[in-house]
Amino acid sequence: MLKKHLVIALCVAPLLMTSCLATKGTTGAAGGAAGGALIGQAIGHNTSSTLIGAAVGTMLGFMIGNSMDQYDQAQLNKAYETTPSSQTTRWVNPDTGNQYAMTPQSTYRDQDGRDCRDAEILATIDGKAEKTLTRACRENGRWVIQK
Repeated sequence: MLKKHLVIALCVAPLLMTSCLATKGTTGAAGGAAGGALIGQAIGHNTSSTLIGAAVGTMLGFMIGNSMDQYDQAQLNKAYETTPSSQTTRWVNPDTGNQYAMTPQSTYRDQDGRDCRDAEILATIDGKAEKTLTRACRENGRWVIQK
């Protein structure tokens, strides 16, 4: 009985989570967890197999979901690296159709001695435009968004 409830919970939770999570990595992780749990239960017929299947599925789903965003991350890094201050770079993700316009400001050094740039990013996702202000600093040769 416990196994049946666990499998049901692992199948329903990802559906609820995907409705309120925005990133493709987390959505992929949720779907992977459900699929992994079902496969683990089918193979091992016990709770341990179900949990192991869910864990492996979560990891694989997250990796697949995040790879969908790698194009945008590469474009963003390129824009931070090469776009002159106050000029806008635009791109469209060929897989998702999401559109971006990024306008970086001048590079400066932060208190840790890293090169940093502030930028305005206008993202149009599913027809809805959203503007954000970001800061990225150079770490190990790449621009990393600061939180």
